[in-house]
Amino acid sequence: MSSSRGFFGIGIEGVSKPMNAGNLFRTAHAFGASFVFTINAEYAVRKAKSDTSLAPKNIPWYEYETIDDIQMPKHCKIVGVELLDDAEELPSFYHPLSAMYVLGRERGSLSPAMREKCDYFIKIPTKFCLNVATAGAIVMYDRVVAHGRFAHRPTSELGKAVPLPEHVQGKPLSRKLRNLED
Repeated sequence: MSSSRGFFGIGIEGVSKPMNAGNLFRTAHAFGASFVFTINAEYAVRKAKSDTSLAPKNIPWYEYETIDDIQMPKHCKIVGVELLDDAEELPSFYHPLSAMYVLGRERGSLSPAMREKCDYFIKIPTKFCLNVATAGAIVMYDRVVAHGRFAHRPTSELGKAVPLPEHVQGKPLSRKLRNLED
């Protein structure tokens, strides 16, 4: 997997289907999430049975009883994944470098209190809501593509990917020297 700057975590508010939460956390582990979390949710890896990577045992897992309990790193933005009319469509969204993505339970939406805490809202351009694990996987894939270093896509199906040039470390820049040159 290509490296990228920043970090992200992903989680859910409430759980209606622990198996889907397990799928979400396993996928988060695979995509390199820095942490996973639940808010007001009873979740256990044993109950979910679908998280074969045991994500909460391999990356930090935060269990928040209430929205007020959420503690985030500095400069981290909360991105609500919600099918709202005024939410930004995922293909047009610029992912913050430090982000915490929160999805609602599957038979409902994010609570009004959670929506108030969100800095951004994104929606996947679909006709109706998706399974929470599927929606989370699509968001994480889009983030990795947006912030990762990958070869450019070909312009046609017969083309080949254009590899990125090798990164070359330049000499350190001095702000003092740069200001004197201006």
